[in-house]
Amino acid sequence: MKVIVVGSSHGGFEAVREILADRPDAEIQWYEKGDFLSFLSCGMQLYLEGIVKNVNDVSYATPEGMRAQGVSVFTETEVTAVDAKQHSVYIVDHKNGQKREEQYDKLILSPGATPATLPVAGNDLKNIYAMRGRDWAIKLKERTVDPEINNVVVIGAGYIGIEAAETFAKAGKHVTVVDMLPRLLAKYLDEELTDIVTKEMEKHDIKAAPGQAIKKFVGKDGHVTQVITDQATYPADLVIVATGIKPNTKWLSGIVDLDDHGMIKVDDQQRTSADDIYAVGDATLVKFAPTNGTKSPIALATNARRQGRIAGKNAVGNAAKTPLVSGSSALSVFKYKFASTGIKEGTAAQFNLETKSTLVTDTFRPSFVTDENGNDKVWFKLTYDPQTTRILGAQILSTQDVTQNINTISLAIQAKLTLSDLAYADFFFQPGFDRPWNIMNVGAQQALRDLEKNK
Repeated sequence: MKVIVVGSSHGGFEAVREILADRPDAEIQWYEKGDFLSFLSCGMQLYLEGIVKNVNDVSYATPEGMRAQGVSVFTETEVTAVDAKQHSVYIVDHKNGQKREEQYDKLILSPGATPATLPVAGNDLKNIYAMRGRDWAIKLKERTVDPEINNVVVIGAGYIGIEAAETFAKAGKHVTVVDMLPRLLAKYLDEELTDIVTKEMEKHDIKAAPGQAIKKFVGKDGHVTQVITDQATYPADLVIVATGIKPNTKWLSGIVDLDDHGMIKVDDQQRTSADDIYAVGDATLVKFAPTNGTKSPIALATNARRQGRIAGKNAVGNAAKTPLVSGSSALSVFKYKFASTGIKEGTAAQFNLETKSTLVTDTFRPSFVTDENGNDKVWFKLTYDPQTTRILGAQILSTQDVTQNINTISLAIQAKLTLSDLAYADFFFQPGFDRPWNIMNVGAQQALRDLEKNK
C-alpha cells in the first residue's frame, strides 16, 4: 500500500505516525511545501521569549528521524494538483524545478490555512507581519530586539494576538491591541474574566482598543507608521495581524467538495467526497460536542492531531470515527493562567441555545494556607442548560495553574453529564494541592442552588 501525506503540521504528522504504527509495511511519502518539517506555530511564543533557544527545536519531527523510520520525506516540494480518478498527484520540487507525477492508493491532505489579510489601504507596507510559521517566527524574533521598534500594534485579540502582545511588551515595546469585538479574548472568556486579564495587560504597557475596525495603514518611505481605525489613530513601527486564518484550499476546487468558506467537507472518518482521499486540520470543520455535533471551525492543534490519527487509521483499513470535540484551550497572560471549553455565556447566542451560567470564586487551598504560600484566588464559571442541567461549558482563571480542571469539564460535556453528576463527583483532597471541595464541585453545587431559587 502506498499512502501520500500532504502537509507536515499537526494533522499530517499524526497521520504519518498512525500509518507507521498500524501498517509499518506501507510505503509513505510525506510532502512539505516549505523548507522545514513540522513547525509548530503554537510554540512560537516560547521561542520569541527565549524559553526555547533554537527555532528549529519548535518541531516534533525531523526529515532524518522520519526517514530512519522508513518514511520518504520531501521538503520544499509541493503537491500542486490531484487527479482523483487516476489516483495521482502532480509534484514540483522547488529546489531544482523538476516536476513529476506520483500514484497513490490513499491520499491524506493536511493543507492547513494561511493568515488572513486585511483588505485596507496600506496593507502592502513593510513591517506588517503575521504570526504563523517558522519564517514569520524568525522575522518576529529579530523585531523583538530591534531598537527602531518602539510602538507595536497587534490587530486581533484572540490567542495569537494576545501572545504577540505579551511577547513584545516583555521586550520593552509599547503595545496596542485592536479588535472589532467589544472585549479582548471575547471568544474564550466572559466579561468577568476578560476584565481581570485586560487590567493585568494594562499594567504591562499593553493598551486595549476593542470595538474598533481598521480603516487603513499609513506609512513613510514604504514602512508602516500608523494604524487608523474608525475611532482613533495609533503610532506603529510594527504591526502584527492576527485576525484569523483562511483555508489553503483553492488548489483543491473541483477535486474535493468545499463549502462556501473553502473548507473541505469530510465525514466522520475524515473522508472527502473523492474516493481514497482524506482531509484533516484547519481546512476542515469539527463536530462540536455541546451541540451534539454541529460542524464548527475550531482551529486547534488537538483537533488536527485527532483527525490525523483517525484519517491514518481509516486509510489503512482500520475503521475509526472522529469523536465530537469541546473546543478546549488554555493560555497564560503574564501572571494569570486560564482555560475554557465548550459554550460560554458570550457565545451561546451563535448556537441558538438557552443557557445559564454560574460564577464562583474560592481560594486555591484551605484558608489556613497563607497567600505567600500560593493560596491564590480562583474564578470558575460554569455554563449549562437550565432545563436539563446538562453541562455545556466552563472557564477557569487564577495565578495558580488550575487549567487541568477544564479537561474534566470537556469530558463531562462529551459524556453529557449534568450538574448533579458534577456537584458531588469524587475528586481528591490534600491541603498541599487543593480545597476539600474541588472548585468544579463548588460551581455545580451553586448552580443547582441558583436554579432552585429561580423555580
